Amino acid sequence: MNVVFVAPYAMETTLRFARKVGELAGVRLGVVSQEPGEVLVRELGNRMQAFERVQDCLDPDQVQRAVRNVASHFGGKVERLLGVLEQLQEPLATVRERLQIRGMDLAEARNFRDKARMKEALRASGVPCARHRLCTTAEQAHAFAREVLPLVAKPPAGAGARNTQRIDSLAELGTWLEAFPPRPEDPLLLEEFVQGKEHSFDSVVLHGELLWSSISEYTPGPLEVMENPWIQWCVVLPRHVDGDRYDPIRREGERALKALGMVTGLSHMEWFARPDGTLAISEVGARPPGAQFTTLLSFAHDLDFYRAWSELMVFERFTPPTRNWSVGALFLRGQGGSRVARVTGVETLQRELGELVVQGRVPRPGQPKSESYEGEGYVIVRHAETEVVRQALARAIELVKVEMV
Repeated sequence: MNVVFVAPYAMETTLRFARKVGELAGVRLGVVSQEPGEVLVRELGNRMQAFERVQDCLDPDQVQRAVRNVASHFGGKVERLLGVLEQLQEPLATVRERLQIRGMDLAEARNFRDKARMKEALRASGVPCARHRLCTTAEQAHAFAREVLPLVAKPPAGAGARNTQRIDSLAELGTWLEAFPPRPEDPLLLEEFVQGKEHSFDSVVLHGELLWSSISEYTPGPLEVMENPWIQWCVVLPRHVDGDRYDPIRREGERALKALGMVTGLSHMEWFARPDGTLAISEVGARPPGAQFTTLLSFAHDLDFYRAWSELMVFERFTPPTRNWSVGALFLRGQGGSRVARVTGVETLQRELGELVVQGRVPRPGQPKSESYEGEGYVIVRHAETEVVRQALARAIELVKVEMV
């Protein structure tokens, strides 16, 4: 099986997926990247049998030429074209169609990448989601805001909560529109700000059938985390997610994936449980989840989900695992400053919670402030009882502080 993996940059998580693809028996791995070849050789070693460097991995023409060069090197057709970053999904789909490579096509990729198109597809199928409007003029934006406040402004092709802003009044909207005026070629997506507890629904679909799903809970939600850089936020994977409580999201989540055209893949869906008991789906990514979620899934199920994703996408096989544990993560974020000065509370955490901690990354003094909402480090805890995990994370928040200068 000839497989090309597109990795624009040598980021840790991206390379972890690429390594697992290269370790599959019967796979020849070619890598396309904007990084120098020696960087990928150093990171992937003999797991990589071919390499092509391009200036822009989001340019389908450049990727297409690189894939053809890999195919020529291998002496046969490239049979899978993979990548895990949200922004890659449309370019990769374009190249798949051009070169007749099996996998997600462009229409499906656009359903997941274009958030306005996504909402239209969900509403047309009766899937509950936030009210929205794609605005090309300030007048359209004001008209929607007069009907729906508070709301969230976001780019139609955003990823997760990045580049989003909560807007509570017409005055705030006016200020936003002055800074980011919508135009036909650069529209603005306005969306109802949904009140409720935010969760994720991660799932595996194989040949159009939902085989497996997982529920996670955010504390607080991603938008609040983006708006408040000082918040050390948590995510919890409850151990028991197969009861009646989660039947509505399993049902609506499956309907949403069918409406968007998911055929085979691991997807990440954000959704809200409203105070009145109803739910609303926010958005869906047709790729593995970020923010250490794949690692959390691995610990919760005693299964290497990086490898499981690789086998799913390359050989189209997946055996649903049993959830053996509750797992949670605390993301360590410093307040202010540009560099980490010191981290306190780690020794006390190790003494009190050491047996629960299964993985962590303590920020290093001198480390620059992260540009990601994931922060400067993290702590992952695991236990058979969900409440023990919740209490451990609450205690970790009290103990560990990241001081910046």
